[in-house]
Amino acid sequence: MIRRTFIAAAATASAITLSACANMSSEPDIVDIAVGNENFTTLVAAVGAAGLVETLKSDGPFTVFAPTNAAFDKLPDGTVASLLEPENLETLRSILTYHVIAGKVLAADVVNLDRATTVNGKDVQISVKNGSVYVNKSKVITADIVGSNGVIHVIDSVLLP
Repeated sequence: MIRRTFIAAAATASAITLSACANMSSEPDIVDIAVGNENFTTLVAAVGAAGLVETLKSDGPFTVFAPTNAAFDKLPDGTVASLLEPENLETLRSILTYHVIAGKVLAADVVNLDRATTVNGKDVQISVKNGSVYVNKSKVITADIVGSNGVIHVIDSVLLP
């Protein structure tokens, strides 16, 4: 309960901050897309806390493997709240940048890869099993949410470097 309240408060504060920075073009960027999707409130809070909003609103392009709130819920109790603490922001940034690839990689391209180097410098493994794409052990549940500065692929687990 405390964890959910903390995350909800952080997400609300981040959404307000992110909305104030909203892209004024006709096509939303990847941050705008995340802010507008209720399944990404934890991710939005984390991106805001890590100070990565401006980076992810830049021209890019970026490919983001975006964990849902349910994906964050799979982490051990207290993990998200701990990562949002100021003393753990470098770890949070490392985790979040492990979810980002420089360049726009659509689903048609992803299925032809066996690995990709993330913005944090470490590789993720990419595989196709039974018609589903996996990034490490996380399943892509929605692909190709295209924004003005990249693409989001929704995943069912948080990737840990």
